[in-house]
Amino acid sequence: MTFSILDITTEKDGGKSRDKKWPWFGAPLYAAAAFALFYAAVLPSFHSYPKMLYISEEAQHPDEFIGERAMRQLAEYSSIGNKMSGSINNEVHVVDFLLREIQKIKDEARTDLYDIEVDKQYASGGFYLWGMTIAYRNLSNVVVKISQKSSSNDKYLLVNSHYDSEVQTPAAGDDGVMVVVMLETLRVISRSEKPLTHPVVFLFNGAEEACMLGSHGFITQHKWAKNCKALVNLDSTGAGGREVLFQTGPNHPWLAKYYHQNVPHPYAQTLAEELFQNNFIPSDTDFRVFRDYGGVPGLDMASVMNGYVYHTKFDNFRNVERGTYQSTGENVLPLVWALANAPELDDTAAHEKGHTVYFDFLGWFMLTYTESVSVAINWVVSVAAFVCIGTSLWIMTLDNSSDAPKAVFMRFGIIFLVQAGTFLVACGLTILVAVFMQGVGLAESWFYGKWMAFGLYFCTLYFAFGLLPSIYIGLTKRKTNMKLNQTIACFMHAHCILLALLCIILTSMGIRSSYFPMVAIFFYAISVLVQIVLKMTLKKNYFVTVHLLCQVLPFCFYTYICYATLVTFVPMQGRDGPESSPDIMVSVFVIATGINYAGFVIPIMHKFRKPKIIFSSFGVLTIVFIIMAATSAGFPFVKEVAPQRYYVLHTMRTFHNLDGTTKQDSGYYIQPVDTRIHELDDTTFKNVEPDSWTAATCAAEPFCGLPLYSGRWIEWKDSARWIYSSPPVLPIDIDLTQISKQSLSNNKLRYEYSLKSSDRVMIYIAPFDNVKVTDWSFDRTPLDEGHTPPYLIYYIYSLMEEPYEFWVEIEHEESNTNGPYFKLVITEHFEYHPEHYTEDYKEFLASFPDWTYTTDWFSALESWIV
Repeated sequence: MTFSILDITTEKDGGKSRDKKWPWFGAPLYAAAAFALFYAAVLPSFHSYPKMLYISEEAQHPDEFIGERAMRQLAEYSSIGNKMSGSINNEVHVVDFLLREIQKIKDEARTDLYDIEVDKQYASGGFYLWGMTIAYRNLSNVVVKISQKSSSNDKYLLVNSHYDSEVQTPAAGDDGVMVVVMLETLRVISRSEKPLTHPVVFLFNGAEEACMLGSHGFITQHKWAKNCKALVNLDSTGAGGREVLFQTGPNHPWLAKYYHQNVPHPYAQTLAEELFQNNFIPSDTDFRVFRDYGGVPGLDMASVMNGYVYHTKFDNFRNVERGTYQSTGENVLPLVWALANAPELDDTAAHEKGHTVYFDFLGWFMLTYTESVSVAINWVVSVAAFVCIGTSLWIMTLDNSSDAPKAVFMRFGIIFLVQAGTFLVACGLTILVAVFMQGVGLAESWFYGKWMAFGLYFCTLYFAFGLLPSIYIGLTKRKTNMKLNQTIACFMHAHCILLALLCIILTSMGIRSSYFPMVAIFFYAISVLVQIVLKMTLKKNYFVTVHLLCQVLPFCFYTYICYATLVTFVPMQGRDGPESSPDIMVSVFVIATGINYAGFVIPIMHKFRKPKIIFSSFGVLTIVFIIMAATSAGFPFVKEVAPQRYYVLHTMRTFHNLDGTTKQDSGYYIQPVDTRIHELDDTTFKNVEPDSWTAATCAAEPFCGLPLYSGRWIEWKDSARWIYSSPPVLPIDIDLTQISKQSLSNNKLRYEYSLKSSDRVMIYIAPFDNVKVTDWSFDRTPLDEGHTPPYLIYYIYSLMEEPYEFWVEIEHEESNTNGPYFKLVITEHFEYHPEHYTEDYKEFLASFPDWTYTTDWFSALESWIV
């Protein structure tokens, strides 16, 4: 058996021998070779980590990051347990841990070279974010500034991470690993003789999970805030692994340049930045606060591995990827050093020169250039591809046995239309499968087993990309003198033109991720150019060999991006909300990566016999995987590894009526956070109230009379579940006192209140018809921007006993002298007090299957008509 892989065509034989097809069973070997390349090059590159350096080796590695020390510190940090803002663990134990480690660093530092200042900040303030007005009091930060005695420069680089956690989690990955990376980075700098032109401020902030309040408190209030000139923000959406650079600037390309020049293990994508900034990622980072409230440009980096444990009790020391410490440390340390010595810090405004395009290649190296250069590159590469394709078509007309030039170009025109139709059908069919999966209740079958995405979406894409051209080739092969290799090349030419048009459109729209198709166009144009040179000089055409060699790098690039995207985004779909479309999202990701290589790799399979059967096998695989999705093999959730998430709040509700009567009830408020909301209808949720209950309470009460805890929950409330139960035991009752009621004019009133409650409160203010809230003691953004009520206010405090005082001013019709004017609702949340759980509540939580995960606490809601 021979496949004539060199595929040499000479002028003498006219290439007729090349129309002889290869045995059909070579097609599986071709596919296997692609898989082998993926497993041999792409996966090892993605999961590559440097060798950890140990404390015992420190003397041999001066000025280097010691991963073992960071690992030991994380073990101690993680052992503290849950660290929610306001808790004793967060405000006392973690702060003590940080101050202890910082003191060790100071004791060992080169005090002849450096000044190290430590400040413990307690901040209070307010702002508007995520549909909520936010107020906070007495939240903690630990801040360290290191400056070289020989430098008087006070403009500094800020490095930020957070030490607080979400509910129940010890937060080893989010964000403990970045905390210890910062500690070790500070230690190495403090003992080095390397220059440090600008100071570096390390902000260990204590309230990121609580709506990024620690960063807001620092950048708006801290004594050092005004001299902050650039930022390195370190966060996480998983349990360690390689950290991805996913935001830069804005408008400061020099930052990406320093990352490019100094980071030894790059992992960065402009595509990730644009996805993040367009809300494809269901989370946010402190980067937003520093940018919006401090005008500070910077780099935003986060580890993304094993996002299934994000914000769960499984985000512990054991589950952090071991290679994280050394890999992240070896990136952060030289980056911080380089930026601290960057002359751009002296006048960052002078270097505000537009956006950056950046991307790494398998973590081996990185490319960075400005947006204006990107426009030029995209246009030049696209036009060069057009020229190469035109030249290739012209050369086809020179063959002795070729059709007339007009016939060649007409055939190419038809092939272009067929390929354009194939392109649209492939994309449409892939999305259609996703819509079908969601429509029949089989969404997220790939949630744990990502291999399911291959059968459902990749195979669908390959099926369409291969079958339609195969049908055309079969119908027309006896009506033309064009050889099979030339026909295949024409389909590839057509696909390249489509990608080039897409690249030009994206470039014209200002989408920096237009580099994505540009890479495919560039490598294909190179392969066509090499074939042209060989044809014109050696009179030989190594078509398959040249083409496939030129496709190795782009295939690795796109499958690397696809794998990284699935690793990052698939776990996120388990918490993206019940109104999301996860399968459509995944199918779009598959399309976005697959179209860039499938149109150049799949056509080679036309060289094998029985191509229609070969391509139909992809369609059969899709059907098989759809059937598998309906079986236990496609069940998406796995105990402790990839569970289905629910918020469960044991809630007491009290409604005060105008006539002085009070209505009180209690129950379990369950909020699903993914699309498979009916999995427990016959078991845990068998006693849930019907949809009519939700509709009635939503009509009667602001935000459905539910104790919402986030602005995102407003969008989710229609899928909420309510099960009546015995009441929770509240350590602190809501104590709202009206201090005063003042008449400001004939139609204006001012109400002042004093509130005692738990440390986390949501306040709803819902004015009745013809009543307007004109002012209040909170951030005025919703009032100034004319937001539609009801208004949602989030209030949090730490280690305080004084009541919270606030006021509201309303304007009403002059005839309405007695009211009522608005509904005032207070909800308090007890998020880290499991010792107060009732037996009934514990029993209810135990009724959830082991493949679920509940983020649970108890709360109270009290409503007044004012």
